[in-house]
Amino acid sequence: MAEFENHEVLVDATQRTYAEGYRKLDAYSPFPVHGLSEALGRRKTRVPLIVLLGGMTGGLGGYFMQWYAMRVDYPFNIGGRPLHSWPAFIPITFELTILCAALSAIIGMLALNRLPEPYHPVFNVPEFRRASLDRFFLCVEATDPKFDLVRTRTFLEGLRPESVKEVTS
Repeated sequence: MAEFENHEVLVDATQRTYAEGYRKLDAYSPFPVHGLSEALGRRKTRVPLIVLLGGMTGGLGGYFMQWYAMRVDYPFNIGGRPLHSWPAFIPITFELTILCAALSAIIGMLALNRLPEPYHPVFNVPEFRRASLDRFFLCVEATDPKFDLVRTRTFLEGLRPESVKEVTS
């Protein structure tokens, strides 16, 4: 794991590391850094599709629930109104669409980010606590196919970081 002092150097180092052929990397910073996810090789996310499917499920489920209750399960004629009165179903359908879309966004984001993750080996590095304050870190995982301890450490030192630490589990 390499420690950097500012975010511009981190983005440049991440681009160079990705270009070198490393694919299992992660970067840590105290604030969102523009261009860092692209430098890590992460292009598209499936969260919008998950939110769309969750919203559609909520909307269709809410409408079906009301239709089934009013038309099939308990058809009760009140004041000569039709049993299937779609304008009356709009508020609940809308609310369930928003509710299910929001819940699926939260659950989808947590699942795709593999959160919560109460333990990660980078927590063993004492300097890593500064990742939420004022330091920027680039970590190459040992599970990367190109990873070799000596060569990876030499490569990371060539990026001119503040320090390079070995992460032990």
